Amino acid sequence: MATTAMVAPGGKKSWLDRLMGLAAEVNAGEAMTALLLACNGFFILAAYYVIRPLRDALLLPVRIGLPGGGALTGPEIKSYAGAILAGLFIFIVPLYGIFASKVNRLQLINWVTLFFVSNLVVFFFLGQAGVSPTVLGVPFFLWIGIFNLMVVAQFWSFANDLYTPDQGKRLFAIVGFGGSLGAMAGSSITSVLIARLGEFKMMLISAGILLICLALTNLIQAREKERAPNASGQLQAEQPLGREGGFQLVLRQRYLLLIGMLTLAVQFVNTNGNYILGETLTQMARTAVAGGASGGLSERQIIGSYMAGTDFWQNLLVVVIQLFLVSRIFKYLGVGGALFILPTIALSSYGLFAAAPVLALIRLAKIAENATDYSLQNTVRRALFLPTSREAKYKALQAVETFFWRAGDMLSGVATFVIVQGLGLGVRSYAAANLGVVLVWILLAVGLSRENRKLTVETLATEPA
Repeated sequence: MATTAMVAPGGKKSWLDRLMGLAAEVNAGEAMTALLLACNGFFILAAYYVIRPLRDALLLPVRIGLPGGGALTGPEIKSYAGAILAGLFIFIVPLYGIFASKVNRLQLINWVTLFFVSNLVVFFFLGQAGVSPTVLGVPFFLWIGIFNLMVVAQFWSFANDLYTPDQGKRLFAIVGFGGSLGAMAGSSITSVLIARLGEFKMMLISAGILLICLALTNLIQAREKERAPNASGQLQAEQPLGREGGFQLVLRQRYLLLIGMLTLAVQFVNTNGNYILGETLTQMARTAVAGGASGGLSERQIIGSYMAGTDFWQNLLVVVIQLFLVSRIFKYLGVGGALFILPTIALSSYGLFAAAPVLALIRLAKIAENATDYSLQNTVRRALFLPTSREAKYKALQAVETFFWRAGDMLSGVATFVIVQGLGLGVRSYAAANLGVVLVWILLAVGLSRENRKLTVETLATEPA
């Protein structure tokens, strides 16, 4: 249940309420908090996308020799790393839950954010000290796989805690728009600056942006504390969460388990698609450097620049979808109906990959798929937690968006081992495997849509008038 009810004195809409009402249905007094949350999301996603291309730039060129003359390439290591991350989250999620049971929500967000800021500073100094990209690439990839999921999930936990199901359904499109715009801004910053400053100074830029996020979170908390309609609701927000862990919550509630399984299926499909793009891009970059057609750029710079450009166009489409389509899809199809849009697109994308694995076509298809995933699908997934308890919004949401997300990566790693190492097949086999999983994804969406509708009705019935 949300801890505050944001209603303007007198029930009159301000100019900001009316202006933001162009994008979504905004009631009196709701615009400012939605705007501040959108700004927070903007900087969180900008911080991530500033360093997102670095994970590929540092990892994809890596080749690790194997006994017998074979080698693990960067794209293969990237796929296998998902299994390691899933294993790490088995320990990280309970530790996060224990910490969340000892502090209030503001302290939780502050300390977790500062932890990741300090990590970025450490990576910067390691890079400046000349640590080999081969040595640094794998640890940084693992770290960023933890960072991007935990920080973003925590932001949406905070938003879920502030809003009722009705408010979230109407306003999450605005909140998500800030993140979409921030992702585009972050990738643009890197696209322009990476060649001038180098890879590692981008880490300091990201750390500075995260400190802005920290200030905004504290501002929102202070504002909502002053506007709290009753003492009991604010007191609840100031208290630590219950002792039940994230995995316990997910395994005991069918609704949460369905969210977890859906997240796993979506990520399996997406990671396989990223492997297809990464492998095709790496081959192109290697061929360009070997043939003297790289324009003086290294293989790493070609990949970093290409991925930054891909991120830009993808995030531009994300902004359009988030601003003009998400709220309307929620209004006319509901949260449950919105679950079926991305799998429909995925069926078309991987059918195309199987028929024509050409880099330009793969890039276009992945831009369309990822744009829908990062806008509509991400907003839907977070909105699924609106009718849940506070413990579920922080702990179960972290479990779903970390372990279950990375479990999808882990299964993708298994698929990589079987398809590439075991069977010696190529990207078309990945596309065929994805088509099968998309069908399972649709079946999960059917069950989850029914459960969401039922739980939302029950939650609204218990909300105070």
